[in-house]
Amino acid sequence: MAPPAPTDTAAPPARPAPAPVRWWQRPWILPLALFSLTFLLYSVPPYFSLDPADARLPIPETPSWYFPMLVTHIFGGTLLTLLVILQVWPWLRAKYPAVHRWSGRVYVLAGIPLVGIPALLISPFSGSGASTQISNTIWAVLWLGFTVLGYMMARRRRFADHREWMLRSFALIYGIAFNRVIIFLLMPIAVLQAIPEALAGDPRELGMAIAPASSFLSWLVPLLFVEWWIKYRRPRRRRRPAAA
Repeated sequence: MAPPAPTDTAAPPARPAPAPVRWWQRPWILPLALFSLTFLLYSVPPYFSLDPADARLPIPETPSWYFPMLVTHIFGGTLLTLLVILQVWPWLRAKYPAVHRWSGRVYVLAGIPLVGIPALLISPFSGSGASTQISNTIWAVLWLGFTVLGYMMARRRRFADHREWMLRSFALIYGIAFNRVIIFLLMPIAVLQAIPEALAGDPRELGMAIAPASSFLSWLVPLLFVEWWIKYRRPRRRRRPAAA
């Protein structure tokens, strides 16, 4: 009887650890930070006086709590816009994970009462019309939903799902700043379409005229981009180690 063939019991070679990501290997983080700071320096200072007359947005006379809620939403959104930079910076997340964890907790626990709930309360009273009121309400519901789901996934240690839900939340936060870009792009279109407010040369009235379109596009475009990235980019990156 022939002896059994020897079996190879040697362990497979260890896979080499991935090279660390340097801070300069993500060149998009600096433009993102500059865009955020530019937007905040332009949009936030008028509200420091706490005077409704200085607001860049039309303030309805009722309800009386509208302006305090708006200011709370704006100041809370300022904090969250800065925290997003810390959250999406891969070098910082890998080098100092505690900073990522604690800034994420602040993003959720401060953002829900200071940003999401005030946005939901003031959305039905927006002075830019019914379309803007609907857009702002949808934004508030989606942001609250994405943020809560992202937090729950982290608590359950489902970190891949956590990242995807939080990316959607981040996209909606940046939709507020992106709204100014959309308005700038829509103004030439309004002139070409001969919108009366554009022909009259009144920037404030023109802004009110294109507010419904800019309100929806400002958060839909970033959200659709994130959905594309999650579907077509992340799975491709995940399959590379397995294929190797």
